[in-house]
Amino acid sequence: MNNDRTGKDLTKEAPRSPKTKLGGFVILARTLDKCRAMLWGNIGEYHFDCPLDNMLFGPAGVKGDDFKAQVERGASDEEMVAWMKANGSLKTQEQIDAWSEGMMAANPYENPEKRDWFVEQVSVYKLDPATTTLFDWLDVDDRESYKQAA
Repeated sequence: MNNDRTGKDLTKEAPRSPKTKLGGFVILARTLDKCRAMLWGNIGEYHFDCPLDNMLFGPAGVKGDDFKAQVERGASDEEMVAWMKANGSLKTQEQIDAWSEGMMAANPYENPEKRDWFVEQVSVYKLDPATTTLFDWLDVDDRESYKQAA
């Protein structure tokens, strides 16, 4: 571990896009940014171990508390990729890539239980809920939120 106690200040900038891949894992870079920000006291309006993070933790077979413990020890991005592969259920690059592809295409509009919520979220930005992926909406939401704060 490198004992790096730095990270993004999410009160001033957005975490990395959920589309950013680390070791082939989508969501991982964003989750790391949020975890580090939470641990170092500058998470702002974001949340760690939220439903999005659990879209990574659940299928990968890891727990948020175990993930946080590694980050708290100062694990780098690369060390967290190795930890995910060693401790999670997505072990091969083929498994990780297939899971990531599915996540990139995820659209809450297709889920009747999430449809109304998603329509409400994307309508703020005049996005088409039927064609906007979850990750596309998050990227727009991050960009617009920080634009308004500036």
